[in-house]
Amino acid sequence: LRHTRPWKPRDRPPPAAREARSPPGPASMEFNLDGLVVDFPYPQIYPEQYAYMLELKRALDAKGHALLEMPTGTGKTVTLLSLVTSYQRANKAMGKLVYCTRTVPEMEKVLEELQHLERHRDEKRGRDRPHRLLAVGLSSRRNMCVHPTVSTESERESVDTRCRSLTASWVRQRAAGDGSEELCEFFENLEKQGTDAALKDGVFTLDELKELARERGWCPYFFARHAIEFADVVVYNYQYLLDPKIAGLISRRLQRECVVVFDEAHNIDNVCIEVMSINFREATLAACERNVGRLHAEIAKLKRVDADRLNREYRQLVSGLAAAGALPGGGLAADADEIRANPVLPEGMLNEAVPGNIRRAEHFVTFLQRLVRHVKGRLEQCARSGEVSVEKPQRFLAGLEVDAAIDKKPLKFASERLRSLLRTLEITNVQELQPLMLVAEFGTMCATFESGFSVLLEPADDRTPTLRDPVMQLCCLDASVAIKHVFERFQSVIITSGTLSPIDLYPKLLSFTPCVVRTLTMSLRRDCICPLVVCRAADQTPLSTRFETRSEPATVQAYGELLVSMAALVPDGVVAFFPSYLYMEQVIREWALPPRAADVPDGERSARRTRLPSVLDRVLEHKLVYIETPDIVETTLALESYKAACDAGRGAVFLSVARGKVAEGVDFDRHYGRAVLLLGVPFQYTKSRPLTARLEYLADTCQINEADFITFDAIRQAAQCAGRVIRGKTDYGLIVFADARYNRADKRNKLPQWIKQHLTEAHLNLSTDMAGHISRQFLKRMA
Repeated sequence: LRHTRPWKPRDRPPPAAREARSPPGPASMEFNLDGLVVDFPYPQIYPEQYAYMLELKRALDAKGHALLEMPTGTGKTVTLLSLVTSYQRANKAMGKLVYCTRTVPEMEKVLEELQHLERHRDEKRGRDRPHRLLAVGLSSRRNMCVHPTVSTESERESVDTRCRSLTASWVRQRAAGDGSEELCEFFENLEKQGTDAALKDGVFTLDELKELARERGWCPYFFARHAIEFADVVVYNYQYLLDPKIAGLISRRLQRECVVVFDEAHNIDNVCIEVMSINFREATLAACERNVGRLHAEIAKLKRVDADRLNREYRQLVSGLAAAGALPGGGLAADADEIRANPVLPEGMLNEAVPGNIRRAEHFVTFLQRLVRHVKGRLEQCARSGEVSVEKPQRFLAGLEVDAAIDKKPLKFASERLRSLLRTLEITNVQELQPLMLVAEFGTMCATFESGFSVLLEPADDRTPTLRDPVMQLCCLDASVAIKHVFERFQSVIITSGTLSPIDLYPKLLSFTPCVVRTLTMSLRRDCICPLVVCRAADQTPLSTRFETRSEPATVQAYGELLVSMAALVPDGVVAFFPSYLYMEQVIREWALPPRAADVPDGERSARRTRLPSVLDRVLEHKLVYIETPDIVETTLALESYKAACDAGRGAVFLSVARGKVAEGVDFDRHYGRAVLLLGVPFQYTKSRPLTARLEYLADTCQINEADFITFDAIRQAAQCAGRVIRGKTDYGLIVFADARYNRADKRNKLPQWIKQHLTEAHLNLSTDMAGHISRQFLKRMA
């Protein structure tokens, strides 16, 4: 099974290119599904795809929510698009399809599948057919900007700041007056078009939309935001619906009749927790003090130049935040003026008069100054005492009222009041004031939410306890807080993924009642998946990444021997996942040394190295080795080189991390991934205090056992890693669960059904040599 074909790039086009070249007409179908005519752009449909469509239609007919698990590599995306867009065509009352993805590559994949579906419909009914779709994708300014200087900025925040400095309404007014300000010609051209800046129909990927906008001289980002209003299908990131700082700006005009899809949603509860949590350190508060000083100076300057502007703001605040502009207006000009904020206030409060003690600009800045001083004092006290503090928001507010004389009600308005002030002061470089906006948002959320949150103060990071670095966190414990408004606002929300097992936990975690819950199995003509549970090395050393044993030389060496054996017998690409970056770095350091080099004296170590090859040396005899790092640019280059090595026939091993970028968003289809090795169980860091607080909350409110949740979270991450190598029914690959704990029923039973159906008794409790023998037999069968 050694790989011996010539080392030259393969001439097979990528799947998307092959798909685009194939004529969709004859290789497609149309069928009646329970009274609905469905277009499907392929000549056959799998049983699980048909069942998936039936469940989707049940949810849409009932105008309810659905929770669906469909095996990886079975065409979930095209199945969902075919059914929902066919339903959209047959039911005029249905609104847009809002398709939420996690990454830009996933977004492009969805749009390419939709293009393929529309080509099939054009071939069947002609391009002049009625009900042609308009579909657009929306990403950040950094990904869509075409301005010759702004687009060269590498950081997202820098692009946003530069864009705002060229498009804000007050900047444009000054430019119209004396011509002293630079403007964005692309935004100006789009603004002149107004409502005429429209697309007739078609499915546009991000690159195609950028190119079209560039040809017309328009800004692609604001053009995409404008196109959302009349598009039939909108594809964008989760954050645009879940993060309240963004959802209030981007998604506010979506109708209730829209169908929302969260694809690859196995981690959706963690995304919700993340977008509603806030943390800051002493450096943030030092920046806040500078921000306060700047605001005082800006207010004093405005009083001298245009005091009437401050007076107008004061009069508007008497009528409520809505009158002062907290509710976004319409049109591109209003979109350009918007500032990311946290619209967590109830809608009724936006019409209430702002409390009198924060209406005046100077009074409000002094109010923020007292808040910053109190928080800074709490952090300094925590650092001196060295004690961890966990308290409810109500207790934090009580201390704030005693120490800084700040009441709960004005604190609720702090975030939106700051947003109004920045608009009044006409500040374009909002990024410099981000630390103060963060603290104001912290105060608003503490005053708004009475349950589901904890305020945590730690004198140092758990992983570096000797390094003084106090941190204050507002920890969201209840994932339903972020997604609640989505379930209430839209009549049908579809949560789907290939790894939702055990599926019954998600309604508890997200506090919703789905009308359809279904886990589908994979139908296969051959056993193209070979999962193996490897519990020990050939010398009977237990394989486990338990904290007590994972750093032992014997354990590290045993994992190395497993990697060497798999690199020798598996052709093309092998992907290995570690539980964490820290452990991966530790193991790679050991693998780079000769056997037992840690026990050899320094004087003898160099001589010993010349005679005994290290683990990595032995792997390099068979394949090249590439490593994922926290730096996204380095990882991207490593992935490109890895795929080039697989294309050339040299083969490669990619060492990665569960929960990392590669595990969540990169497919190793075909020869890019013939085996995936899970070197350990990817548990979260269980001593993390935010995690501990969340586990206590889940046990009290959702009756979810702490150990069950930790195991559930680890196994879904492991399943996500496993699914990276099986991207279709013609694909095949080995899945090696290299940890004795996978052999336990409580772990194994939480794996998705598409893995469990191939995990027979003969594939459990294996040693590395037994796993090698089964792997050889499997690869021969596949060949």
